[in-house]
Amino acid sequence: MFSYRHAFHAGNHADVLKHTVLLAVLRHMTQKDTALHVFDTHAGAGLYRLDGDYAQTSGEAADGYLKLISSPPEEAVNPKENKAPALQDYLDTVASFNKPGSHKVYPGSPFLIHHLLQARDRDRLKLFELHPTDAKTLAGNIAQLNAGRMVSVLQEDGFEGLKKFLPPPSRRALVLCDPSYEIKSDYTRVVAMMTDALKRFATGTYLVWYPIIPRPEAHELPRKLKTLANREGRPWLNATLTVKSSKLSTDKEGEVVRPGLPASGMFVINPPHTLKTSLTVALRQAATCLAQDKHKAFEVETGG
Repeated sequence: MFSYRHAFHAGNHADVLKHTVLLAVLRHMTQKDTALHVFDTHAGAGLYRLDGDYAQTSGEAADGYLKLISSPPEEAVNPKENKAPALQDYLDTVASFNKPGSHKVYPGSPFLIHHLLQARDRDRLKLFELHPTDAKTLAGNIAQLNAGRMVSVLQEDGFEGLKKFLPPPSRRALVLCDPSYEIKSDYTRVVAMMTDALKRFATGTYLVWYPIIPRPEAHELPRKLKTLANREGRPWLNATLTVKSSKLSTDKEGEVVRPGLPASGMFVINPPHTLKTSLTVALRQAATCLAQDKHKAFEVETGG
């Protein structure tokens, strides 16, 4: 269960989607002065080196964040438009962790969240990470922030650990859940966690990242989350980004070639009212910039 390491995938097209949505939601929620509690159920190591061995092995950032920053605005839409504000905010925020002109450091969600909360000493960020190596690395990286009580690192199962913190004292919370899904049970655990969370704190904002791959569990997850949100009477938003076909192909030797991750989604319960408009423009541009074949696509749907 400890085989997955996000360092192999840091900065890929799924991170572009996940972190663009995360920042857009957080920007909206931090407009209010009331204290905000943020929970990251699968925090990872927090910071990643795009020139490190893990990232270099997969090279996924080259088709994600690094490709996006090298795409001129006119390639995304037309010569008269700049990049969408939500997409530019994502790029600017990641760039702030690097020296000018350098793109070696990629911040994971813990550092992106802290970046937006650091000027608000009333807010709290709790980071769950069960992997022993990543939890140790995360704790070391967070220690460098000198964030004091604002940030807590907990080496425990985020699916279960979240329960004891809901509802938060301030009655305002954002929860990010993005497990690896390498274990099939993660799909059912996501639904179980969200069901419990909505019973404990129905007005919280919940973000769930999921892969779009040809397996029944992945196909059913967003449908189950829609059913859950509708049953609880909560508004929802589902955003997806596709960069290539999911079909298998063959190489010159006739060997089957798997496409890797072709697409992913972000499901948001109780989204900001501004989110659909901002994401529609941002993901249209991202799909164009990050397309690996003619099957590029995006969708932003809402309900509730």
